[in-house]
Amino acid sequence: MKILAVAIPNHHFFQWINQLEDSGHEVVWFDIQDDRVASHRIFWVKQVKRWKMKWDYPFRTTVKSRLPQLYKTIQAYNDNNIELAFDKTLKQFRPEVIHVFEMHLSGIPIFNVLNRIKTPIIYSSWGSDLFNYQELGRSKNEVTSFLKRVDFLLTDCKRDERIARKLGFEKKYLGTFPGNGGIQIDSSHISPFTKRDHIIIKGYNDGIGQALLVLKALELLDYELLESFSYLIYSADQEVITYWKNSKVLSQLPIKMYSRQEQLSNATLLKFMGKAVLHIANSTSDGMPNSLLEAMGMGAFPIQSNPGKVTQEVITHGKNGYLIEDPMDYQSIKALLENAILDKDLRCDAQEFNLKFIDLNYNRHKLRPAIQKLYLDLLA
Repeated sequence: MKILAVAIPNHHFFQWINQLEDSGHEVVWFDIQDDRVASHRIFWVKQVKRWKMKWDYPFRTTVKSRLPQLYKTIQAYNDNNIELAFDKTLKQFRPEVIHVFEMHLSGIPIFNVLNRIKTPIIYSSWGSDLFNYQELGRSKNEVTSFLKRVDFLLTDCKRDERIARKLGFEKKYLGTFPGNGGIQIDSSHISPFTKRDHIIIKGYNDGIGQALLVLKALELLDYELLESFSYLIYSADQEVITYWKNSKVLSQLPIKMYSRQEQLSNATLLKFMGKAVLHIANSTSDGMPNSLLEAMGMGAFPIQSNPGKVTQEVITHGKNGYLIEDPMDYQSIKALLENAILDKDLRCDAQEFNLKFIDLNYNRHKLRPAIQKLYLDLLA
């Protein structure tokens, strides 16, 4: 099958599309953001790049970083029309199916083209794509129009199928799959329960991510509990980094901090998860977080917010993790942290359960045949 993938340059997209390598499918990727650099991570895929700018003028990156308003003005004249560029790719490749990964950045910008062609469209919903579309700046009319054009739907949680149906999707649902195509499980990096010594925190604090409240909850714990562990905060926003450094309590603890701009490889993060006691992530909106599934698959006890009741699809509160029902209440988060640290029997049982659960339902190698078959079934 000839598949035209439309997506931003994103780890989850690369992971998904690599499930199709050696499957016999011919894949072209239209980089909707056009970062102009071919990705070695999907070297086998034909990549449509360098379509966006008419002229890559000297010192462009300097102007972009130092004079952003001037850069924006220049690019208003220097950028090619995205619909024309996408239409050109369609005519050159003539795909049998178009797979749109995420609606706001990848689908709606080319909707006018999609709406006037008959090529079948698969849409993969990610994260807050459907759950929080208004906060992402989309009108209900935009979303319903897009969903009515979609022929096949994939979601990363069951909640989003229900939302899509309410918003106008009427055709075939292909199922619930992790957005990255599955969790890469390396059992050699999964430490036994008694060897775990890290607490890991996802560091988003951008209005949706609420990592700062996790830090405030940590500060309320007895220092004797805190000093037993080393800490890792990944994808940390600057506010989180500054808060930790200025905290009289937290600044005394051993920590590895990775900002959002730093490249902490997924393989390295999984190794940390494999020796983690807890993995904590707190947000007001999300789909099924891949980082949650990865942490569970590596044996870390998950403490995760539950926006839209998605996380409870994989966590039974008090059995294989804890659900943060109010992401803005750091007092209640403190209680969950304290209980999780002190209740070793719970964590031990949860580790055993989660390793089996993720291996059964989200193991990348086990999902690969099913993902490849999705596309073959479309031909039938």
